[in-house]
Amino acid sequence: MLFPALEKERKLILAIDRTQWKENNIFMISLIWKKRAIPIYWQSLAKKGASNWSEQKALISPAIKLFKDYSIVIISDREFHSAQLADWLSQQNLLFAFRQKRNTYMRSNGKDYCRLNQLGLQPGTHLFFQSVEFTKNKGFGRFNLTGCWPRKYRGKVLDEGWFILTNLSSLSETLAVYRTRMGIEALFKDCKSGGYNLEDSQASPQRLSSLILVIAIAYTCAVFQGAKIKHMGYQKYVSRQTEKGRRDRRHSDFWVGLYGQMWLPNMRFCTQIIQQLLALSPAHNRHYQRGLLAMSSIEKATNFSS
Repeated sequence: MLFPALEKERKLILAIDRTQWKENNIFMISLIWKKRAIPIYWQSLAKKGASNWSEQKALISPAIKLFKDYSIVIISDREFHSAQLADWLSQQNLLFAFRQKRNTYMRSNGKDYCRLNQLGLQPGTHLFFQSVEFTKNKGFGRFNLTGCWPRKYRGKVLDEGWFILTNLSSLSETLAVYRTRMGIEALFKDCKSGGYNLEDSQASPQRLSSLILVIAIAYTCAVFQGAKIKHMGYQKYVSRQTEKGRRDRRHSDFWVGLYGQMWLPNMRFCTQIIQQLLALSPAHNRHYQRGLLAMSSIEKATNFSS
């Protein structure tokens, strides 16, 4: 399903993250695709809390094999800040960008070790250090360190800045790659309250894994179909803009694809009623015919009928 959409891609961004669904601790790696994350591989951890080094390696390895023909960048939040993981990825000739905890130690240019929160990062500032020693543990290679604390936006400022350990070569590239990590947060929301309501599942860990597989396939279809609908310019028929003062529609590819599947059968169900209403107000028939054309085009392009 994925490879036809990746024909023109050379570099892929893979995000690792963990989420808790009731008593189920799910560890997942996903492909970032157009601000969304497509589930690739996941494990149910038989414990609570964070994953360890061996579990992280076991999760990432299948994805590396799957996308061996691409340049890969692995990104993660502060839970996966291990210098050991960074060193292993470097040995695999892979790129990475891992957010770090503020109390982590670093040393640059032979100076004394200091904590990241002592580097003087302030709102509206950026930092970039090359070839730093990270943590006081010995045996790891040297990496680059990016610091970023966005300035105040719409009257709000983040409580703290980002410190990102990476082997990418520049500040701008590191930030551009890391900002895509929000795609996996959107994925988890879509699988929960934003779409499939997985948190209401009563399935056992084994059956939950099968359920996630079905959701992963459905989610991928919805994202791809939503992207096609937007490309054709028919998004407005699926997702009417209801927010006053907002010019651009903010519905995601997933939302448009998911509700596009509902829009088509509902239109057919209401056809007779619509015809009766149009007989009372013929002036709206022109707009209705445009909607029928959009529906037909969406159906052919996305194969909803199958």
